Amino acid sequence: MFFRAARRLVPKKRGLGIRGIHNAGDTAHGKGKMTPYTNYHAQRSYPMPDEPFCTELSAEQRALKEKEKGSWTQLSHAEKVALYRLQFHETFAEMNRRSNEWKTVMGGVFFFCGFTALLIWWQRVYVFPEKPITLTDEWKAKQLQRILDMKGNPVQGLASRWDYEKKEWKK
Repeated sequence: MFFRAARRLVPKKRGLGIRGIHNAGDTAHGKGKMTPYTNYHAQRSYPMPDEPFCTELSAEQRALKEKEKGSWTQLSHAEKVALYRLQFHETFAEMNRRSNEWKTVMGGVFFFCGFTALLIWWQRVYVFPEKPITLTDEWKAKQLQRILDMKGNPVQGLASRWDYEKKEWKK
């Protein structure tokens, strides 16, 4: 009901929708060139992907790829790292690096535990009725004394553990 009322407040756009504007040759999100579909997927269990990480190379990167075909002793350390980054997205050390996702998970767990504790407290204070009189300590003491006075279950029960002469529990 609320959503229908809110929808009436929003002015309607007249004219063509998204499907009317879209042509078969255009990309869905704009007039620019769509990035090529890559099948890059690397992980610890499958470290050698089928395709390189970078498929579209700049002029500097193409020159570096040409230099790669020569002797690797002529390449500097920075160039070797740049070539590695063209082929792979992450190193094994970066793949094995711990993430901070556990902090988010634990935060969510503690949030819901706290919310549940507040809900239980609220129910005990405002929802549940007061405890019946039979659960008070005075009532329980009177009930125990009544059972002992009646000598209920004198063979194996409470009365068998009570000393009636000394008026205390047997040791």
